[in-house]
Amino acid sequence: MSTTSSLPSPGRWRARFQQHDLAAFQRVAERHWPGADAVLPRLSRGANHGLLWFGAAAGMAALGSSARSRRAALRGIASLAVASAAINTVGKGAVRRERPIIDLVPVMRQLKRQPYTSSFPSGHAASAAAFATGVALESKGWGAVVAPVAAAVAASRVYTGVHYPSDVLAGAALGVGAAFALRGVVPTRGQLPAPGRPPADAPALPAGQDLVVVVNRESGSATAAAALIRDALPLASTLECAPADLAGCMDKAAREGKALGVCGGDGTVNMAAAVAATHGVPLAVFPGGTLNHFAYDLGIETVQDTVTALTAGDAVRVDLGRFRPGPQGPGGAHGYFLNAFSLGVYPELVRTREHWSPRIGGWPAGVLAALEALRGSRPLTAELQGKRRPLWLLFVGNGLFQRVGPAPGRRHNLADGLLDVRVVHGGRTPGLRLLAAAVAGPLSRSPVHAAVRRRRVRLAGLTPGTPYAYDGEVAHSGTELLIDKLPEALTVYCPMPA
Repeated sequence: MSTTSSLPSPGRWRARFQQHDLAAFQRVAERHWPGADAVLPRLSRGANHGLLWFGAAAGMAALGSSARSRRAALRGIASLAVASAAINTVGKGAVRRERPIIDLVPVMRQLKRQPYTSSFPSGHAASAAAFATGVALESKGWGAVVAPVAAAVAASRVYTGVHYPSDVLAGAALGVGAAFALRGVVPTRGQLPAPGRPPADAPALPAGQDLVVVVNRESGSATAAAALIRDALPLASTLECAPADLAGCMDKAAREGKALGVCGGDGTVNMAAAVAATHGVPLAVFPGGTLNHFAYDLGIETVQDTVTALTAGDAVRVDLGRFRPGPQGPGGAHGYFLNAFSLGVYPELVRTREHWSPRIGGWPAGVLAALEALRGSRPLTAELQGKRRPLWLLFVGNGLFQRVGPAPGRRHNLADGLLDVRVVHGGRTPGLRLLAAAVAGPLSRSPVHAAVRRRRVRLAGLTPGTPYAYDGEVAHSGTELLIDKLPEALTVYCPMPA
């Protein structure tokens, strides 16, 4: 007898698999799980159309204390969307499988509305696994919270009698695959290469000894962060100041301590950077604002990240952007920026956002400000590098940003000695032109926009009083501006990659 004839046929394998699948389904149907009757059917209904996961993402974004929480929520939803698209366009149509016989399941477990689509694979299990995996890829902590809920949703589909166990396992596998496929296209922050960080000498300050921290008590979450700083660094001195008193507090702190600490948003950190560079002391940044671009580009997302760097004495050198004349006018000092300097649409957006954010919140105010800026703005006219032209936007970044457009993105090198210059030329439809600049990427040229690297930028022929923005602050220009940078002028405490 040949070996081939003794092997089971594909049809026999399929029948045996379905027999085991049905037996597993029946065991679940016959078994009583204490407390499950009150929980799993409700959980299954709550996950319809992804509502449970959208609510979970909103809660994570609201309750999370760092950008990692918001990234985890966003990646979870994006992974869910990829899994749902794959299931609904390919998965359900590829395998036509009847739903289980509902009579085998006790009535109290059954859903009021029975699904009618193909049983294989389980869309609920795919969505649950995709969301949980996407969240875990960005934040292991939130992933540990979400995973048991996702597992319960997947189990509920068998418990309520709408899927066979193999449907759920296949759906979960597709969901996990969707999350990893998305990561292959859009890397997580942990996958991105570490920023260029020239190491610097800085004193180790365990428990915050000889550190003075200035807290902007009206900046974002700075007050809550200040409490964490006091607990983690009991030997540090903490000064909570009103915005009008920040300059004096920072100057005093830089004179008294071995390092200057600052807790606030990008505008507050900007002021502290100028003071630290002037006094030649290292800067310790504690994220306490709404966006915290500079801190996040350093890899600092929580108070503990800075505490770790202070304890070890880990620090790096970074470039400091500079513009002349500064906010005080021709007779004043230089102005500085850690993130970006801009003219055109963006300063108007910042001004409107700051007006509305105390009343309606930061993100809604940002959306409203963008709509107002695009609707009411006119292109400014300036002489840029010796050529006069109308401009919707001039963006000058301190180092090359990986994402373009008016909003800053991640920088891989904070000490490259270069300015990232993005220009959106004047003309009709500013919204489309700004969008085209955002999509095109860095180091590009077109009739609509240009993106180049420079060591300095000269502007002339400005209308006096033209608003400009630097690190989220707004001031007004004279007729000329010179923008350059001071290479490696600032030492900042920064956790080193493992």
